[in-house]
Amino acid sequence: MKATQSEFFVGYQHSAPPTLGRFLIRWVVGLLVVAIGLAVALVMAQRPFDPGVFEYGVVRDFEGILREHPVPALEVARPEGAESVSSYLLVAPGKHGAEEWVAGRNGERVRLRGTLIYRPGMAMIELLPDSLESRSDARRDNGAPQAISDVTLSGEIVDSKCYLGVMKPGRRKSHRACAVRCLSGGIPPILVVEIATGGQEQILLVDRAGGPLGPSILDYVAEPVRLSGRLSQQGEHWILATDPSDIERILPVAKEGS
Repeated sequence: MKATQSEFFVGYQHSAPPTLGRFLIRWVVGLLVVAIGLAVALVMAQRPFDPGVFEYGVVRDFEGILREHPVPALEVARPEGAESVSSYLLVAPGKHGAEEWVAGRNGERVRLRGTLIYRPGMAMIELLPDSLESRSDARRDNGAPQAISDVTLSGEIVDSKCYLGVMKPGRRKSHRACAVRCLSGGIPPILVVEIATGGQEQILLVDRAGGPLGPSILDYVAEPVRLSGRLSQQGEHWILATDPSDIERILPVAKEGS
């Protein structure tokens, strides 16, 4: 009878009976371990943090050579030498390309102001309106892209501006509507190819003549696709010349018994 009374807990007492106290401690510790384990599992299950950067509100000065084709770009000499350059894609503010800004000015040395958008492997400048000015009458011919080979690649078509850092996420189904509007406004499309060893490769997409693909690719945005075309390289950029007829959706593999 005394043992039973000694294990009886009274709320105004300073401590619980030993047996009940040990029981509660084990349960509390166990619940804490489970909670921490669930938190770690949820974190590990998340996709890696998107590395894209949009320097919103930061305006920089740039000077270099304008490239009109295959997509608007600016070549800027690196400090290590005149023959070493960094190539930045050019876009206008909002969901608009920069074709009208650079039309007829291929090879011209210019100065401009804009905001950087970048992620590993590719960078872009959002032009500040009316900041583009000529620095020299002399023009430099960069020649045509250097053809590599005919290839077939699998990946996802995205709009380059959002993917490089303006939006997070800037790809997949959740971003489809925005990507369609950006591509319709002239933002250059790119094919994101997952590399087996990790990471991604970004490849600019143009038509077989080296011009814009236009609205013909909108139905394939944000879906797994397979493309065939001629792969080439111009400066830092990989370029795939393709045609909508050479694009096919990659259908999910049906599970057995379904």
